[in-house]
Amino acid sequence: MSALSAPEGAPDSSDPPGYPRELERDVESGGLRYHVRPIRPADAPQLVELHARLSPRSVYLRFFSPHPNLSDAELTRFTEVDYEDRLALVATVRGRLVAVARYDRPPGAPEAEVAFVVDDAYQHHGVGSELLDELADAARARGVTAFRAETLAENRGMLDVFHHAGFPVTSGIESGTVTLRFPIAPTPASAAARAARRRRAETAG
Repeated sequence: MSALSAPEGAPDSSDPPGYPRELERDVESGGLRYHVRPIRPADAPQLVELHARLSPRSVYLRFFSPHPNLSDAELTRFTEVDYEDRLALVATVRGRLVAVARYDRPPGAPEAEVAFVVDDAYQHHGVGSELLDELADAARARGVTAFRAETLAENRGMLDVFHHAGFPVTSGIESGTVTLRFPIAPTPASAAARAARRRRAETAG
């Protein structure tokens, strides 16, 4: 997968304080072209729509339980971030939000917890892998050195995203939940994994 461009221009009037426009870029992955950018509070209605489109299984894998609706408190927490200790990146296709990747950490802590969700129609196209790459780049620039993730053992797609990113992952399992930890400093393996995804994207294109 590859970043096609880093859009330039004056800040949009809808950008919230501290919005990092340098994290916006157009991407091609798995035959898809989409835009990656930081989340905005104005994305709340689109986040509701994304959640409504998810299959019951995708909701269960994300929240570890049936979770038919996002609460107002969840919408506020998910869309109102400080872009430093709490950051979320979204992928949009023709303006429609199709995926979210986020990290949260205690203020200034070196380790952040990450979570991902991808619209069922856009799964298995490398979107999760691309968002992990972009999120790791943004996190490193903000002093994060490691990611931690919790996922159900049956969530093979998300486990593959983490294990195929090229970072040295350690994991443990308890009661069907896998906890993974990995440093996010670039390694030869992570560079090779990213280059391989870029080649596949160029071939698909």
